[in-house]
Amino acid sequence: MTDRYAVIGNPVAHSRSPSIHARFAKQTGEDVEYGRLLVPLDGFVEAVERFRDAGGRGLNVTLPFKPEAFAWAARRSERARVAGAVNTLRFDREGAWGDNTDGAGLVRDLEDRLELALAGRSVLILGAGGATRGVLGPLLDAGVARLTIANRTPGRAIELVDEFLRTSASAAPAAGRLRGCGFDDAGDGHDLVVNATSAGLAGDRLPIADALLAGAVLAYDMFYAARETAFVAQALAAGCPRACDGLGMLVEQAAESFFVWRGVRPLTAPVYEALRAELAAEAG
Repeated sequence: MTDRYAVIGNPVAHSRSPSIHARFAKQTGEDVEYGRLLVPLDGFVEAVERFRDAGGRGLNVTLPFKPEAFAWAARRSERARVAGAVNTLRFDREGAWGDNTDGAGLVRDLEDRLELALAGRSVLILGAGGATRGVLGPLLDAGVARLTIANRTPGRAIELVDEFLRTSASAAPAAGRLRGCGFDDAGDGHDLVVNATSAGLAGDRLPIADALLAGAVLAYDMFYAARETAFVAQALAAGCPRACDGLGMLVEQAAESFFVWRGVRPLTAPVYEALRAELAAEAG
């Protein structure tokens, strides 16, 4: 019997998850059907329970429902608890299991595909929203020596750091390695600069010094597009030797979700290459 999965969100028509998981299923021989669920902003719980009761085995959760999925899930992984958000729901005999695979996806893309060993590195994340919160634990667990969160409003970055140190199981190892600040106080000497703001989606330039980007080994945009993102363009123009978007993170977090559901870890390189080719074709 074919097992049913889907991505749930609003909007959701743009999601590439069905294409990704169809490729994973074909590659691994798993009997999986994967679709999209567009639900009203006030209809998340009803839609999830209807899908589960009809025999659905799991869901990927996208904006804006990740915090609501966290609140609804009966059981949660530690990485979901630290993130305060769930992007993967699994339905089994023990109830709903909530997980967050975003951070694992970022780390795997950086270390495996981009071959950037994180241990001992200095990392700067731009933005203090949910995307940042979801990756803090995995980055620290990967051994980064210094992790700075810079935000337009410094107080939000400082609050995020304080909350993480107060609630995370990684708090003790993180002490002294993690700090929050404003863009102007980000410091220098960062090996990796990660854009986790939504500014690039509107094509906006981030108000950070060119020298900060020029001194990095890699600039990484969590977002991706058919064409070069605004942040990637900004980083390269500033003199950063290497910059890339977050398509690899998308594929890797999806592979982690597939593993949570099926216990099988698919190969991600061919799926990444296929999606990159699709994006290039869309760009014309």
